[in-house]
Amino acid sequence: MKVAAIQMVSEISVDRNLAQAHRLLDQAAAAGAELAVLPEYFCFMGRSDRDKLLLAETPGLGTVQDFLSDTARELGLWIVGGTLPMATDDPEHAANACMVYDPKGKVAARYDKIHLFRYDNGRERYDEATVLVAGEQPTAFTLKDRSGKDWRVGLSVCYDLRFPELYRQLAADILVVPSAFTYTTGQAHWEVLLRARAIENQAFVIASAQGGLHENGRHTWGQTLVVDPWGAILGQHAVGAGLVVCELDLARLQSVRQQLPALQHRRL
Repeated sequence: MKVAAIQMVSEISVDRNLAQAHRLLDQAAAAGAELAVLPEYFCFMGRSDRDKLLLAETPGLGTVQDFLSDTARELGLWIVGGTLPMATDDPEHAANACMVYDPKGKVAARYDKIHLFRYDNGRERYDEATVLVAGEQPTAFTLKDRSGKDWRVGLSVCYDLRFPELYRQLAADILVVPSAFTYTTGQAHWEVLLRARAIENQAFVIASAQGGLHENGRHTWGQTLVVDPWGAILGQHAVGAGLVVCELDLARLQSVRQQLPALQHRRL
């Protein structure tokens, strides 16, 4: 199955971001991809964290959800819609939600980011909990490709990458990680963590990133990757908007798990 990992440098304008996302998704479909993964906050990178609250959508109603549904149906793609802010019962906090749409434009899964990023090195400071509420439920879905093979796809977002216990629970064939890693933390840990999650879970990893200098001044690391179950990088896009298209071989995954049955050897 061909997959596409999409990298963006999202702006403040939702309309411009959706137009950019559509161009990249169209390229993915033209290249033969069946599954495309957008980065975290593909639709919006605001001037302040509180800007997310102004755009928070309700389930089944909103510009970004309509875009994802319509585009999935138009292009015949499975789309993992990065993340978008979704309204909660608390007007001061939104959920950072990853919405998945099937090729008919129907919602196949929703995952709310469980682990909320906090970082302060004296120069950069981030605290997602000020405007976001943490999700609670690990989420995976089954994708049937055009040849009729079933793939279990596990959902995670950005900072989740540092919590391996989540990926053990997902027990998936493909792990997706839409992200907006900071330049500082990405340079240090992005690739090694992605390859580790692939190796220890003997799964493919699709990590779609924000990558560049944003209109709001934020600098994201980029380096969108697709990794195979042995930890080999199948494709990579360094900086700026673009995409990586790779072919995932289910027989390769099964071979790795058979030759080194580490998942069967777990004792704790």
